[in-house]
This record gives sequence, structure tokens and C-alpha cells, in this order.
Amino acid sequence: MNDIISAVGFCNRTGKGDLSTLDASLREIAETGADACEIGIYGEEIVSGGRIIEDRVQRVAKITKRYTFNKLSLHGQIVSNFMDRQHHHLQKKVVRAMLELCDRLGAGILVHHSGAAQLAAGENAADLDKMERDALAEMAEIAKGYGVRIALENIFTTESGQYRQSPSQVAETVRAIGSDNVVALIDFSHAYIEATHRGLDFRNELRAMAPVTGHLHVHDSFGLPYTMNRFYHPAEATALGIGDLHLPIGWGDIAWDDIFSELTFLPDTTLIMEISAERFADQQLACLEQARRLAAGVGLRRAA
Repeated sequence: MNDIISAVGFCNRTGKGDLSTLDASLREIAETGADACEIGIYGEEIVSGGRIIEDRVQRVAKITKRYTFNKLSLHGQIVSNFMDRQHHHLQKKVVRAMLELCDRLGAGILVHHSGAAQLAAGENAADLDKMERDALAEMAEIAKGYGVRIALENIFTTESGQYRQSPSQVAETVRAIGSDNVVALIDFSHAYIEATHRGLDFRNELRAMAPVTGHLHVHDSFGLPYTMNRFYHPAEATALGIGDLHLPIGWGDIAWDDIFSELTFLPDTTLIMEISAERFADQQLACLEQARRLAAGVGLRRAA
């Protein structure tokens, strides 16, 4: 690795909430030789009403200590949303708990999804942006105390009339907060899908995010929004190339070499491949090799 992308790895298989999957899924990642792991902590039933369940976090800590990843990150709630007016106080309670979990489990990054909402009467996008930025600034102070980075992930539009920040706007949010404890997270496939949906220049959106980015989610797709949603098997979506497919590197049409040859991220960035182990276990070693090559290219370009 290098001083820009310092670790490469995978997200784990999220369990059903009884912790039975956690150990096996971390072992699978460790056996690939990956030096980073992202735990989908949202699926392990550790937080209840914003409170950490003590016996369960102790069990998780015991499991994670069996593995010596250079970098550990936690993926917060999929429904995390600081533009959620009705549940805003609950959303913040959960993020506070997640930041404490990062501290207790030795994870340096908490992944947090950027917000979305339908605009209410008399409301504008700036109101929603301020709601999110104020909450993130508050969480940044908590994260600072734990030595944790909150990684704000770009998401794609999921319903008609939804207000959702573009990738470049996510970068603006990170800059506006101005804290070392809030960085951007580029999810390349999400950015591709949103750029297609909104008629934006995909590569320009990435260029806008890169200077404030400290975490990466890598998986392939064709950048096609969900123009159909009913599939009887995930392989059908793959065959059509529709949606957020989480494919192995090279299965979609994202120009990985070109992208990584021109972008530079923040120092100590982690690259996590969000590639389904259930579907693509046989592709993980090849993806790890390709991801390490891409990561090394970033460092080589900078050195040159």
C-alpha cells in the first residue's frame, strides 16, 4: 500500500442479528489476505433505542480481536439520514452509539449515508442541507473525542421527487463542516447511477469529491438507474445491467484504470470492496489483486 490508500479489503457478510455469521465472515476476509475489513454493524442488533447492549458488544469485541486487520471500519445504519425531520433526534442517538462502538471495537471509520427527503411546503434544499450539516458538525465533535472519522457516503436517488445531494454536493457538505473528523466516502457505482439519473458528468463528480475523500467503496455496475425493480434473482439484474449491482471489478463498465490514474484522495484512505461474498466468493482474490493494483497506481502517480 502507500500513504494515500493505506489498506484494501472487503465488507463482511451481514448476519441476521444473532452474531452467528460474524466470526465466519471475518475469517473469510482474513483468509483472502485483505488488510482491511468493514463490518455491517447495523445488522447485528447491538444498539436498541440508541443504547448499546453491553453483553452483545462484548461478544463482538471478542470476535473482532481474533483478527488483525490493519484497518477496521463500521458501516452505520442503511437508513441513517440527517435530513429526516421526524426522526432526527433518534438518528443522532444511533450515530452517537455507533461512534462509541467504533471506539470500543478499534474501528477508525464510521460510514454514514448522506441524507434525502421530500421537500415540505415552504421548505427548500438549503434547509435540508443545513439540518444535515448541523447534525454532522455535532457528531464530528463526538468523533474527535474517539479519534474516529465519519465517512459521508454519496447515495443515488431512490424515489420520484426526492431531494438528494449529488456527489459534488456531498463534497461541499464535507468542506462546509471543515472538520478532520468528517470526510467524504466515494461510492463509485452510486455516483455513476446518480450522474446518469441527473445528466451529470460522472467523472467531474468524482473529481469534485476526491480531494476531501478518505474512504472508498468499490464495486462495479453500468450506472443504470432502477427503471425496473422486480427481479426473481439477483442474477437477472446483473444480466440486464440495471441498478446498484455490487459486481466484481471488471464486470460492469466503470473505467477503473482511468479513474484511479487521475484521482488523489486524502492520506490514509481505505478501499473497501462492497462485493457480495455470498454471490461472488470465487471472484474475491482476483478483485483484491486488481484493487491493490489500482491503489498502488494512485501512489505512483503522486510520487511522479
